[in-house]
Amino acid sequence: MTTSATKPTLRGTILAVDDEPDILVALEDLFEDEYRVITTSRPAEALELIAAEPDIDVILSDQRMPGLTGDALLARAREISDAQSILLTGYADISAVVSALNRGGITGYITKPWDPALLRNAVRSAYERHRLARELATERALLRGLLDHSGDAIAFKDTDGRFLRLNARMAERLGAPSIEACLGRTEAAILGPALSSAAEAAEAADRSAVEAGAPTEIVVKGGGPEGASAPARESWNQVTRVPIRDPAGAVVHLAVIARDITEQRLLERRLRQADKMQALGTLAGGVAHDFNNLLTAILGSLELALPKVAGDARLTRLMTNAAQAAQRGAALTKRLLTFSHRRDLQARVVDLNAVIRGMDDLLGRSLGGFVQVEHALSDDLWPVKVDPDQLELAILNLCINGRDAMPEGGIVALSTRNETVRASSDPNLKPGDYAVIAIRDTGTGIPPEILGRVFEPFFTTKGVGQGTGLGLAMVFGLVQQSGGTIRIESEVGHGTTVLLYLPRSHEAVEAAPIAASAPVPAPRRARILVVDDDPQVRHVTASFLNGFGYDETAVPSGEAALERLAAERFDLVVADLAMPGMSGLDLAEAVRRNWPALPFLLVTGHAEAARIPADFSVLEKPFPSADLAARVAGLLAPGG
Repeated sequence: MTTSATKPTLRGTILAVDDEPDILVALEDLFEDEYRVITTSRPAEALELIAAEPDIDVILSDQRMPGLTGDALLARAREISDAQSILLTGYADISAVVSALNRGGITGYITKPWDPALLRNAVRSAYERHRLARELATERALLRGLLDHSGDAIAFKDTDGRFLRLNARMAERLGAPSIEACLGRTEAAILGPALSSAAEAAEAADRSAVEAGAPTEIVVKGGGPEGASAPARESWNQVTRVPIRDPAGAVVHLAVIARDITEQRLLERRLRQADKMQALGTLAGGVAHDFNNLLTAILGSLELALPKVAGDARLTRLMTNAAQAAQRGAALTKRLLTFSHRRDLQARVVDLNAVIRGMDDLLGRSLGGFVQVEHALSDDLWPVKVDPDQLELAILNLCINGRDAMPEGGIVALSTRNETVRASSDPNLKPGDYAVIAIRDTGTGIPPEILGRVFEPFFTTKGVGQGTGLGLAMVFGLVQQSGGTIRIESEVGHGTTVLLYLPRSHEAVEAAPIAASAPVPAPRRARILVVDDDPQVRHVTASFLNGFGYDETAVPSGEAALERLAAERFDLVVADLAMPGMSGLDLAEAVRRNWPALPFLLVTGHAEAARIPADFSVLEKPFPSADLAARVAGLLAPGG
């Protein structure tokens, strides 16, 4: 065997097989300027070379050779190689040519002695056919790989809308039993009369893309073609249409690619939800301080004034009503801050059944006589760690929503159960053990197009003045902060069920703290410095402290407080957190540096307005006098 590969600009590889060395030399001389030429005089070695050299483009073989004739060699070569084959033979061997053609072993033949120009042209044509066939095979393999393994639904159509190629995902999207069932048919023929509107929408989009001669892209709702009814699971598809032109520039085919973007849309929706929650949190945080200052002044003034009108029943009732309204405003502010993640939950390990049973009177008063409340509580329910007050608000809110969905009356059923989640498609529901609260009503239900929006802030289906659109969003925020999630199931005309998933706690149930019912008496005579820039809050706080039996001094700023502290002795400082100039936190740090033994109480209407160190004592506004008395007494007690 001899080889020639001396030139760097070779285009292809030729294998020449002939038992006469002079012929091989002649063939090598003829083609070495354009090709890499491999030669051998033995047919058996030729087969070994063909198996070892996958890049051989053209095989030139003599017919008459000892051991194996040319037509037999080329027939066997066809089994292991896609190279083009040319048989070199004399006129006497025309029968061998016919035999080789019949067996599929050759693509052409040249008679000996050959015409160099004719042989060159034959080899060049064979080489081009081989290269073209390989490129076509590569493109078909790439297309098949794309169709078979792409996550998108892909199809190719002619300009009349008939399917030429498509993958299994597209066939599934069309509801067809197989790919073959779609070939040569239009979408209208596949979908049938029941989905004629869907087919018309798709075919109209096809025509628009072909007429425009440019790619188009639309987003359609539902798993099927444009216009088809959405499946039970909400989904979206991004459909791209790409016109394909022939060499003359005319549009002859259309590629259609449908990509499932459901997860992307759901992520976008959750992001918008998070943005709205963040916006609401910013809004709530911005107004909380001023609003709580107002409520502190209102509630404090009413508490101070009520004993003075004890003999006037009508005035007492009016002032009590005003105090209750202000307390509802305070509760609303705390709910807003909780929802916006700007207020820490007062979480403790609780028995959910006990929380629900403890709401019997509250639910009875809130839901009215037309609604029947039923319980189905699991005896072995796992404990959970949650803020029980916020959970009561969440349950009450959901029960009121159920009542509003039953204008003619009905049943609100509260049930509990244990559930172990091993896998879930909901990214908010992680595997683990959960105690589940189910609140079910027999009301009108929620339409599917609205169901996905019910947890959005400010979204409500109630009439003007009947709902804020914050209730379910707040429940969603509470449950998420507690490490769980919320699910809602509803069918129009058959009611709604809301499921609260709360992670199981392996700690013991904690006893509920006992709230102070009356102010704690002063443990000793003490001088207290009150610092607040709001004169009304400053006056109420000072009046409370005076009523407890303390000597109080009130100043409007941190700078004024430092002046008084430098001139006089005090036993305690009570200061607002958010003040212009020197904040309450700045004042507290200055007091720690200069009077480290002096107790300090920060009072704030927005605990997240500044990063407060954990070792600082904090009281949130608005506060009843009993809470202020208890906190002050604790700080003044020995070791407090």
